[in-house]
Amino acid sequence: MSERFKRMLLGTFWIGLYLLLASGPLAIAFFGDPPQARSFWIEFSVALGFIGLAMIALQFVITARIDHINGPYGIDVIYRFHRHISIVAFLLILAHPLILFLAEPAEYLPLLAVWDAPARAVMAWAALLGLVAIVVSSIWRIRLGLSYEAWRVLHGILAIIILALALGHALGVGHYLAQFWQQALWIAMGGLVVLVTTYVRLIKPFLMKRRPWQVANVTPERGNCWTLELEPRGHRGIRFRPGQFAWITVGPSVWMVQEHPFSFSTSAERTDRVGFTIKENGDFTNQIGRIAPGTEAYLDGPHGVFTIDRRPGVEGAVYIAGGIGITPMMSMLRTLADRGDQRPHLLIYANQDWESVTFRDELPQLEQRLNLRTVHVLQKPPDQWQGETGMINAPLLDRHLPQRRGHHEHYICGPAPMITAAHQALAQVGVPLERIESEEFVLV
Repeated sequence: MSERFKRMLLGTFWIGLYLLLASGPLAIAFFGDPPQARSFWIEFSVALGFIGLAMIALQFVITARIDHINGPYGIDVIYRFHRHISIVAFLLILAHPLILFLAEPAEYLPLLAVWDAPARAVMAWAALLGLVAIVVSSIWRIRLGLSYEAWRVLHGILAIIILALALGHALGVGHYLAQFWQQALWIAMGGLVVLVTTYVRLIKPFLMKRRPWQVANVTPERGNCWTLELEPRGHRGIRFRPGQFAWITVGPSVWMVQEHPFSFSTSAERTDRVGFTIKENGDFTNQIGRIAPGTEAYLDGPHGVFTIDRRPGVEGAVYIAGGIGITPMMSMLRTLADRGDQRPHLLIYANQDWESVTFRDELPQLEQRLNLRTVHVLQKPPDQWQGETGMINAPLLDRHLPQRRGHHEHYICGPAPMITAAHQALAQVGVPLERIESEEFVLV
């Protein structure tokens, strides 16, 4: 059985389980002795509320960085799904009280007076306000001036409070949760969230603390980038696949809030240390160049399925990178060079200008070690520039891609608009969808 087929089966299983768990509350509600029937719209609003609440609870599981769950899709896909499905859950929960107001305003509108409302209604309004705060702070984090660290703390605390309040509301109303086993199942769902949160916030950091790293070197690169190299302290380090990434915590405590995901940029064949090339882009990244060698660090990883090692049988590979999206591809190319790989490789590398091309000086060396051809694409080329200019599009790809496009793997990494444009262009020049892998280098 091929790895691709196994991935498809496992991915199908997790999707089915998610749908089952998200709709499970309806089964919990309607099994057993049914309560007194109410109007269609009241029951419909309750159903939306149950599904939305279950979806909120499941977000704790899918974002826990569990490799068995992330593996079939890639963690960047999981996080994109989390962002979008959380909006859906929010809309379902918001629809719950709105439908109640419209269906029976005389009964439900007075509950807006929280000073006179029962506790179950107060918990509902508090949970809804918390959801609004999460959505607003997540979508407009930068406009609100929230640092990543502050947003992360706020996001985590609010999520736990919201779930507790929403469960309290559902149990307080008790219309479909009057029986003990129904209440027990909802409490078990809350218990699962507690277990997952304990694992993510306490157990995993404890395990990471037993395998510390330290900063070995910080090297400046072109394009306002730095390569941060870490070496294991008291253990053998980790093995990763080229193209994967890890969350890095730099500082004396593994429980620090300042934890960020970065792709490995060094060769996977190197075992003495690992490296991450990071672009200055605000918050933590602007401090990279000032980190002193010897500083303690911790790694959560490796993560990700964006790697050529999952496609060992392809004739060759095409890499389409935008800016610092080159880092996982540099890990792949450096690893392949260390392995003596002689399959044909094509790198199409888009940047603003020639001076900002990270790894510009090393790429010719890799071309000597590999069967590699590099095509630079510049938006602001220098005088006398003879190479490609503008944006990556179908005509540009058609000029450079190999003829046997269905036999090469195509990797895309960079800003989201570039990934979308490259996907469309590859489809236009006849590259099969199953031969395209992509990863956003910004997860949050």
